[in-house]
Amino acid sequence: MSRVVYAGSFDPPTLGHLWMIEEGARLFASLTVAVGTNPDKTDTFSVEERMGMLKSITSGIDAKNVDVAFFDNRYLVHYARSVGAQYILRGIRSPADFEYERVMRHINSDICPDITTVFLMPPRQIAEVSSSLVKGMVGPKGWETTVQTFVPAVVFDMLCKRFS
Repeated sequence: MSRVVYAGSFDPPTLGHLWMIEEGARLFASLTVAVGTNPDKTDTFSVEERMGMLKSITSGIDAKNVDVAFFDNRYLVHYARSVGAQYILRGIRSPADFEYERVMRHINSDICPDITTVFLMPPRQIAEVSSSLVKGMVGPKGWETTVQTFVPAVVFDMLCKRFS
């Protein structure tokens, strides 16, 4: 059984994240969406809120092979090994993403050679979407019209409650 871990801060989850989750669920027998913390970022939503949003947006995935979990204070490859994953799933949106992910893939392979990193490139219409982009668009008059095109409905509702 092939198991993959797709990790991120998901603050907030975007349509790009959802696309990655749907593709991961289609390609692998089991997918763990692992919510991590990033000490270099200021959180907009708590871990519990992010996990709740992810559980909500993944509940309708046909494959029913998706679970949402939390991990903290450990290397992603060690977490992946602890849940029995053979793969780590990462998205590539830009040349900068590629360069960063290329380096991380090699470091992760040095740490745990039995775990393979798999890269997916999202379709053009969501290739530029990131959590940072979404958060940066919140605030100006009419932000809701723009932001709702980049996030699932449950996430949009949470953003509206937080910022309206």
